[in-house]
Amino acid sequence: MNKKTNQLLIHLLGCAIFLALPIIFSPDLSLDFDFIQAKGFQRDFLFSIILIPFFYLSYFLLIPRLYFEKKYYLFSFIVFTCFMLIFFLPLLLIPSTNFSNTAFDAFFIREIKIRLFQFLIVFVFSLMLKINIRLKQSEKEKLDAELAYLKAQINPHFLFNTLNSIYSLAIVQSDKVASSIVKLSNMMRYVLSESSNDLVRLEKEIEYIQNFIELQQIRFGSFIQFEFSINGDHKNKYIAPLILIPFIENAYKHGVNAEDNSIIIIKIETTETQLHLFVKNNKVFIQRSAESESGVGVENTKNRLQMIYPGKHKLQIDNTEKDYSVSLTLDLI
Repeated sequence: MNKKTNQLLIHLLGCAIFLALPIIFSPDLSLDFDFIQAKGFQRDFLFSIILIPFFYLSYFLLIPRLYFEKKYYLFSFIVFTCFMLIFFLPLLLIPSTNFSNTAFDAFFIREIKIRLFQFLIVFVFSLMLKINIRLKQSEKEKLDAELAYLKAQINPHFLFNTLNSIYSLAIVQSDKVASSIVKLSNMMRYVLSESSNDLVRLEKEIEYIQNFIELQQIRFGSFIQFEFSINGDHKNKYIAPLILIPFIENAYKHGVNAEDNSIIIIKIETTETQLHLFVKNNKVFIQRSAESESGVGVENTKNRLQMIYPGKHKLQIDNTEKDYSVSLTLDLI
C-alpha cells in the first residue's frame, strides 16, 4: 500500500474508534442494544458525529489559514461559534422533556461541561497534530536548504582543485594533459549529473574517487609515497554523492610538498552493510591563505554526515603534530 492509502486507512480507523466511544462508555450499554433508543445516547452519538467534520475543518482550514496566519481574533470567534453550533444542535434535534427548571439547569450545566471537554480534546488534538506536522515540514525544508547549500559549495571546491592540477601539467607541457582533461570531463559529468541526487551507486562514487586520485598522481608524480587500496563488493549498494572525496582532497591539500617527505594512505573497504574509509597524510609545510586553511570541505562533509546519516556513521579524526588521519564508517543502503 502507498502512503496515501495508509493515511486514509488511519483516518478511517480513527473516526471509527472515535464514534465507538459513545457506545462503549454509554451508561445504558446492553447486549440487546436498547440503549440506542435512549435520547442521551443519541445526543452523545450525534455530538461525536458532528465533531468529526469540525476536526477536519480545523485541521485543513482554520488552523493553517487563520491560526498560522496570526488571525487570532477571527480564529477564536469561528472556533467559539463552531462550539455553540455543535453544542446546541443535538439538543435542538433531540430535545429532553419533562424537566423542571432546576433539573434543566443542572442538566444544562452538566451537558456544557461534558461537551466543552470533548470539544477541547478534539480541537487541541487537531491543533497539536497540525503544529507537529508543520514543525517537521519546516525542519525538512531547513535540512533541504542546508544540503543544497553544502552541495553548491562542493562544486566550486572540486573545480578549483582539478583545474589547478591540469594547470600544473600544462605549465610543464606534460603529454598527460589530454588524458587529464578526459578524466576531468568524466568527473564533471558525474558531479553535474549525480550530485543533486540523494543517493548514487557506490560503484560510480568509487570510480569518481579513482579518477580524482589518478589525476592527482599524474600531477604530483613519484615524490609522494602513496598507498591506495579498494576492497569489497561495491555492486547494488548506494551512498550519498561526494561524501567521501573531501577527506581525500584534504589529504592532498595538506599532505603534499615536493621538498618534504609526503605520505598519503587511502583505504576503502566495503562489507555487506558498511563502508569504511581510512585516509592518512603526514603534515608538510605549505604556505596558504587564511581561506584555504579553513577546511571548508571537511566541515561541510561533517554537516552532511549528520544530516544524511544520523546515528548511522562513525567519524574519527586524529590531528597530531605530524599526521592527520580520518576513519569513517557509515551504513550503506
